[in-house]
Amino acid sequence: MILIGESVNIMSKTLGSAMKERNPGPIQEMAKAEIEGGVDYLDINIGPARRGGDELMEWMVNTVQEVTDMPLSLDTTNSVAMEAGLKVCKSRALINSISLQPDRLEQGLPLAKNYETDMIGLLWGVDGMPRDANERCMLAVDLVYQAGEMGIPPENIWIDPIASPISVEINQVKSCVEFMSMLADVAPGCKSTVGLSNISNGAPTHLRPYLNRTYLIMLMRYGLHSAIVDAFDPELVKLAKSEMPEIVDLVHRVMDGEKPDLSSLSQKETEYVKTVRVLTGESLYSHSWLEI
Repeated sequence: MILIGESVNIMSKTLGSAMKERNPGPIQEMAKAEIEGGVDYLDINIGPARRGGDELMEWMVNTVQEVTDMPLSLDTTNSVAMEAGLKVCKSRALINSISLQPDRLEQGLPLAKNYETDMIGLLWGVDGMPRDANERCMLAVDLVYQAGEMGIPPENIWIDPIASPISVEINQVKSCVEFMSMLADVAPGCKSTVGLSNISNGAPTHLRPYLNRTYLIMLMRYGLHSAIVDAFDPELVKLAKSEMPEIVDLVHRVMDGEKPDLSSLSQKETEYVKTVRVLTGESLYSHSWLEI
């Protein structure tokens, strides 16, 4: 699985200040640390960057490329800034992301075509977040069709069904998994990705890794190609690199309805079983789900 590091992000207090001050040190150290953690792409997220975004993105790409030739995922809603970054990328870039909002399509698809990049197709429509798996399918078909009209082949499109926090609404969590089981049929040839840490937004910091890891395994069952992740969770990286097959198999069996005797499991196995039950809606989410 392809892992995209999420941590070069303007929302970080340290890196946000470094971006503002054009201080390369903290940014380059973070990039190198993510690579050591095992990622395959580095996401460079500068946010909307409405003022001076083009100069900032160009500087960010060049700053990171001074210390690595790792492929880059460029993350901004500012199309001018996106193009500025694409112009100086030394390797094939990944545009993160192009949604189905008309202005994002009109500005993003030509960039993906002209710069011969891959693109994340975010299933966010004119009416916002899709309500269920079927709406995700309709949006995916529409996105692939419009990209095809621009000459962008399916294999360049990484569909993101939008993971949403378990602490907010279980139906969206389940719909995302259901859609992943349908993706190969509705958008043949496309790849897939997910902003994995979204699933645990709102959960206590020390509990977030359990949700992230388990949801990753659930999506892996349906051929998840990539994920935007916390590179500093070594267990998550091991799971993505197929180094914990017994845990993956256990989660998939629980998804199928198996109800193992918790007293016969190790502590780690028990944690995964309890977490998959929460993420499938079998158990109600609360901050104490591992203790119940």
